[in-house]
Amino acid sequence: MKTATTMLSLVGCATALVLLASPSAAQDKGKTAAGELTSQSQAALAQLVAKAPLAKALNTKAVAVLVFPKITKAGLGIGGQYGEGTLLRGGKAAAYYKTTGASFGLQAGGQQYGYAMYFMNEKAVGQLDTAKGFEVGVGPSLVMVDEGFAKTTTTTTLDKDIYAFVFGQQGLMAGLGIQGNKVTKSTPK
Repeated sequence: MKTATTMLSLVGCATALVLLASPSAAQDKGKTAAGELTSQSQAALAQLVAKAPLAKALNTKAVAVLVFPKITKAGLGIGGQYGEGTLLRGGKAAAYYKTTGASFGLQAGGQQYGYAMYFMNEKAVGQLDTAKGFEVGVGPSLVMVDEGFAKTTTTTTLDKDIYAFVFGQQGLMAGLGIQGNKVTKSTPK
């Protein structure tokens, strides 16, 4: 008798948990991968703009900004990296992209970081969808913005097609660059 009562109590508790969890499960179903990626990209860009005055200035002049809020990079001799991002035009999602890359050599470790690419003209944006993907470092002129460059540059001296900022680095890995990454259009899953 005691076992039957205990079993009924457990079934009742399990049913209550399922019923209570249903509204939140329904809300999660309403969130799409694209919506989540857009929100993450917008938040990452807002943080970058708040911390880097040059990023803030570029944000008002750029035709579009491609933001990869989280890229994971790992390697031990052979390395790889992957991340998904959003192309923002006027702060709104215009398209989605993924970035991939492979490297060989003396390397060990892993890290996560994000990066934002400010496209200063339509020609540079158009390169994103050419051929089989946009390869960073090939095609439009790209400048990696570091702290020294940011301090000595004003918006009147900008003359390149794309400016890229790396941000939010976590982890430990020798060397960091986005040269050689391939950027291709994608659909978030």
